[in-house]
Amino acid sequence: MRRGGRRAGVLILALVLAACGRRGIPVPPETRVPQAVSDLSATVRTGGIELGWTVPQRRMDNSRILDPGAARLFRIDDAGTGDPRPAMLRHDRVVGYREISMFPLRDPASPALRGHRITYIDRAGLTYGRRYTYVVLTDDATGRTSAPSPRVSIVYIAAPEPPRSLRAEPGDRQTRLAWQPPAALVDGSAVTAPLEYEILRAPDPVAEPTAIGRTESGTTSFEDRGLLNDRIYYYAVRAIRSADAARAVGQPTERVAVTPVKTTPPAPVTGLVAVPSRGEVRLLWRPSAEPDVAAYIVYRAGRDTPPARIGAVQPPATTFIDRNVPAGTYRYTVTAQDASARANESRPSNEVTVAVP
Repeated sequence: MRRGGRRAGVLILALVLAACGRRGIPVPPETRVPQAVSDLSATVRTGGIELGWTVPQRRMDNSRILDPGAARLFRIDDAGTGDPRPAMLRHDRVVGYREISMFPLRDPASPALRGHRITYIDRAGLTYGRRYTYVVLTDDATGRTSAPSPRVSIVYIAAPEPPRSLRAEPGDRQTRLAWQPPAALVDGSAVTAPLEYEILRAPDPVAEPTAIGRTESGTTSFEDRGLLNDRIYYYAVRAIRSADAARAVGQPTERVAVTPVKTTPPAPVTGLVAVPSRGEVRLLWRPSAEPDVAAYIVYRAGRDTPPARIGAVQPPATTFIDRNVPAGTYRYTVTAQDASARANESRPSNEVTVAVP
């Protein structure tokens, strides 16, 4: 019995060792850390520096991060001479940099996180003329920390005030904008060099506007083309200043609303003919070539009276019967009217004269 027990024990030990062997080679810890942020950007805004980046969704071994922890933003500042301090990771921190903000990525997530992107404005202790360098780290919930992101450096300069007197003029499928340069920079100093301008557009008064274009330096007008007629668009403009290898984006103007309208009338009706009979006149014509004709307007003039509108038909109809017409001589024309808010009307067709018996 003892020998049988010893054999059973050896067999169990062998099975345990075999099971342990099936676990495979341990994964190196460095492959399990989150990937580093790769798109950190910085822009000077009025009152601060806006930072933005995309939160990595995978680890260094390309597996998905199922337990996100937090993103941490680090900063250092200097006079702007030479290269900024290198970003070296030591004990989950960036050597020589100060952590200025942390952004939880879940339960509950930071309000700065939208989708997979964080946008944050640094306003703490900034001084005009200083260079600020930023680095981001990403942690998972177990404390694994990514490598530092590439550094991004920017000189903090005063942004321009909003442009003045923004005007919008509607056109046919377009809007023409014009404005005056800002009166000063936000620190009260004068604008000493021409500015660029960014044009923003929104579909309604409260929607977040998007940038649709930028002017060349010193240009204070812009044409937005390819729009839909009879639809309201909302515009704002903000100034962009470049100085000391830095760019500063000012606050936008108040929004202005504009509705593009069609101003070009349709092509005229052609080939009008009239067939009179007792008490009525039958009119026929070839349609206008325009696709947006909403109506054909019929005009009649007497021997000594000017043309007056007597009726209308909608496409695809191209005939009209003028009934209860007293005996006499009459002149007829037809125009095409489009479906725009202005109801543009074409030139009159060829004129036909008939004698009603």
